[in-house]
Amino acid sequence: MSALENVSTGIRRSRRNLVKMGVIGVSAAFASLTTRPSAGQTNPNPGQGPGQKGQNQCFLKGTMIRTAAGDRKIEDLAMGDLLPTVFGGICPIQWIGRYSIMRSDPSKAWVKKVLPVRVARSALGLDAPCADLYVTKEHALLIDGVLVTAGSLINGTTITVYDPSELDELEFFHIKLERHNAIYAEGAPCETMLDVQASSVNFAEYLRNYGHPTTQDARCAPLLSCTGGRREIRSRLRSAISPWIDRRQTLDIIRDELEERGIAVLRDWNSSRDCRLSA
Repeated sequence: MSALENVSTGIRRSRRNLVKMGVIGVSAAFASLTTRPSAGQTNPNPGQGPGQKGQNQCFLKGTMIRTAAGDRKIEDLAMGDLLPTVFGGICPIQWIGRYSIMRSDPSKAWVKKVLPVRVARSALGLDAPCADLYVTKEHALLIDGVLVTAGSLINGTTITVYDPSELDELEFFHIKLERHNAIYAEGAPCETMLDVQASSVNFAEYLRNYGHPTTQDARCAPLLSCTGGRREIRSRLRSAISPWIDRRQTLDIIRDELEERGIAVLRDWNSSRDCRLSA
């Protein structure tokens, strides 16, 4: 990339991050004025639902997981099935947690905090993932040797909040191995379950097989996240000033690169669509 292209890319990055800082600030201010108890969603389990603070990170129903025998939907997997992992070779599934959130009033919109993130095909790299991947905001993807929460990577193009308005129930699943690791979901490396939560639909099954959960495993890689107003604003600020003073941290750089990639991928998608329409 030439020096002129570097400058142009840096200026675009600054503008993009300054705009998003403003959006975050306005959204936070609006939320503080309008916050009230959520209506329209119910969790059939006590405790917190998937995607809320303190809950397991989860895959949406239908996610294709790589197994030793080929890709299978996560809801069709069972304890003992063998999965290729990033750090530990082939490992058996110890347990699969299931979680459900229902919309009690179909006429009401889903509360945004429970909605999953859609990571579009090739959002992380060529055919990574190989198909659209849906995970909760706090579910981490393994990128460049670190775990990054999906909510930290939302860019408005290839990584977005997914709102399934046609569904009245969201079903989530997560896979626990003997040790925290990364498995392949839609071809992209994603973390496994770190700790077991009692809010799962089938928590009694875990108790029968293993007893009460013990101490939390060590993570298979460092975890990075900038979800939350202040942390994201600081991250965006570092990116905004980076063409002049580059103090970006690892997560900032990863997010900036994926945002640039998202813009390029979207441009290619639109170009291909225009070519098809004109043919």
